[in-house]
Amino acid sequence: MLHTPPSAREKYLYLETFGCQMNVSDSEKIVDLLKEIGYRLTQDSSQADLIILNTCSIRSKAEHKVYSQLGRYRELKSLNGDLILGVGGCVAQQEGERLLKKVPYLDIVFGTHNLHLLPEMVRAAETGERSAEVAFIDGEIRLDLFPAVDAGAEVSRFVTVMQGCDNFCAYCIVPHVRGREISRRSADILSEIRGMAKRGTREVTLLGQNVNSYGLKSSGELDFAALLREVARIDGIERIRFTTSHPRDISPGLIACFADLPKLCSHIHLPAQSGSDRILSLMNRGYTRGDYLAKVASLKEARPGIQITGDMIVGFPGENEDDFAQTLQLMEEVDYADLFSFIYSARPGTRAAEFDDELGRREKQERLAMLQSQQRERTQKRGRSFVGTCQQVLVEGNSKRGGQLTGRTSGNRVVNFPGDCTLVGRVVGVRIARAYPNSLLGELI
Repeated sequence: MLHTPPSAREKYLYLETFGCQMNVSDSEKIVDLLKEIGYRLTQDSSQADLIILNTCSIRSKAEHKVYSQLGRYRELKSLNGDLILGVGGCVAQQEGERLLKKVPYLDIVFGTHNLHLLPEMVRAAETGERSAEVAFIDGEIRLDLFPAVDAGAEVSRFVTVMQGCDNFCAYCIVPHVRGREISRRSADILSEIRGMAKRGTREVTLLGQNVNSYGLKSSGELDFAALLREVARIDGIERIRFTTSHPRDISPGLIACFADLPKLCSHIHLPAQSGSDRILSLMNRGYTRGDYLAKVASLKEARPGIQITGDMIVGFPGENEDDFAQTLQLMEEVDYADLFSFIYSARPGTRAAEFDDELGRREKQERLAMLQSQQRERTQKRGRSFVGTCQQVLVEGNSKRGGQLTGRTSGNRVVNFPGDCTLVGRVVGVRIARAYPNSLLGELI
């Protein structure tokens, strides 16, 4: 196969994103940064001059998938000697230069604090230079290195309000690959959102590893509840979401926002991780089962009908049958709208990686299957409860189903319905006709 040198034609970027919404947000920044040096996004990896994997290492399965994908791209690299292959995100931060040695056909490795260096690294790679940049950058200088975001006309946008985490949960790799907690200046955040609103954005999701602690370590800065109130004052923004919340740090002021701010959506992602006080203590989560349930009760009182989603870890070292039974009981008491659940995965460098893991793989899988089966029934029952109701849906674009539009309810339920594309960006009433496992089908009112 013959290839025209990229310098003689338009250059194409193929970007693959793994993991959480933080990575999705970082990928948006990567696209914007590489536009500045002439790269356009493509959905066809065989067309690409530059392939970047924006990676996640929160679980070993996600990390293994990265290496699997790199193996697949080796053939493309052999067919096109000019192809540049890069890895960013958490796996890159964790492995650094070792990744260049493990994967000799890899050109670029950039860590979670080094997005601003990517254009320079790509230009160097175009001349044949391989490089790795994974240094952590802390303090005020880091705030000035946040890549500027092209405030395009998308209906819904992510806005990073903070990076890193200081909680050091025993199982969690995030502080090791994202660094210590730092909050962006509220003035910069609000300016960014105003720009988005002027270009047609109607919904923003504020992102951070623990948004509840936003501003608490910055002298004279707003706390998270105050930031939400300022965002709610911005003309053009109709809906506000945020993720992720650490249950320990939810303040009465934040809970009050659900009572006071109509623009704040009726959904919160609140990871419990376990229903057992003993396991929560081993995890270093900083709250008890009772603390968690009390905050859930306050949220439901502040916003009746709020949809609560969460995370659960099954098979944490030392978890016994009683601990697991308490987790199932917590699920029933909270009545989650949906739940993301995983088998415990030891991550190098975390405290839990040193614990004795007594539970066998088969038993972990059985517990996970039981938990997921119970949650699936609960989620489907909740979905059926929407049938016949009228839901307010922010129309985000065309559905994957031909001839339909798609959007989400305030409670974060995906709704597909027939309609005209002129409705994109508007909040419309939709009567729900059918419920599917992961979405609702309705008709425009």
